[in-house]
Amino acid sequence: MAIFGFGREEPAEGSVEKPAEKPGLLDRLRAGLAKTAQVLNTDVRDLLKREGRLVDEPFLEELKGALVRTDMGPGAADAIVADVRERLRARVVDPDVVLDSIRRKLLERLEPTAGGLATAHSGPTVILVTGVNGSGKTTSIAKLASRFVKEGKRVVLGAGDTFRAAAVEQLTTWAGRIGAEIVRGEPGSDPASVAHRAVARAIEGGFDVCIIDTAGRLQTQANLMQELGKIRRVIAKQIPEAPHEVLLVIDATAGQNALSQAQGFKEAAGCTGIVLAKLDGSARGGVIVPVAERFGLPVKFVGLGESADDLAPFDPEQFLAALLEGALTA
Repeated sequence: MAIFGFGREEPAEGSVEKPAEKPGLLDRLRAGLAKTAQVLNTDVRDLLKREGRLVDEPFLEELKGALVRTDMGPGAADAIVADVRERLRARVVDPDVVLDSIRRKLLERLEPTAGGLATAHSGPTVILVTGVNGSGKTTSIAKLASRFVKEGKRVVLGAGDTFRAAAVEQLTTWAGRIGAEIVRGEPGSDPASVAHRAVARAIEGGFDVCIIDTAGRLQTQANLMQELGKIRRVIAKQIPEAPHEVLLVIDATAGQNALSQAQGFKEAAGCTGIVLAKLDGSARGGVIVPVAERFGLPVKFVGLGESADDLAPFDPEQFLAALLEGALTA
């Protein structure tokens, strides 16, 4: 099986192979958010029906329930319901009016949390990546590295998840396929030493980017959280302003559990941004709203599928267009 979609079947003899059109970002967002959009679209339209519906308190309670099911959180749901109540109470409305209110209120909450990656003024940019077991962390690192390589940057990876040999092997395989170098340690060795050697290699070799993996851990494991602090200190001794980013990978399918994850990691690792992985497999894509606004962490990227290209920079307007466009035109 090809990893990241790099493998392909050879065309049949005598046939002409046509290059496949690469889907645009909005199309990939639509595909990734399809499950969440379906929940929102179906629930809102079922509430309102084709002939419209009177906006009264029973309707508003049902609307709030529909919003909460996407895991956008009670804060965003309350703001949307308050807006609909203030503007539309005692009116008979159709779905488009309500969905427009959803778009505006979510945009207000997401715009301040968007942001690109911080980079070094000179020398290598160092990115530390963390998250709980099974969040999609190692795969997200490979996708991020692939993105940098395609931009013409030289990338070195630090396989700091020394407790899982399989994770090191996966990252090594991906590094070879995407054209990145990798620094790895012995199984069970000190992750901070791997981080130190990876950053040293990045400096000595003139690399543009150094991405360091860390062991998947739960936010309640105090000793492992302390280890993250040690890794940060080791990196900062080599490059005082590094790490330039500490990205927390959150599994979109985790829903509201992602909130406690973000809290623990933000405090222990000094997280600077979020990667929301597995968005394509979730009906809870709305969780991006409470995670971003509650912790004041910008969402840097969203994971939209299995291929190397399926890591998209987060753009609030495109995110909401993908989430609501189908509903607005249905």
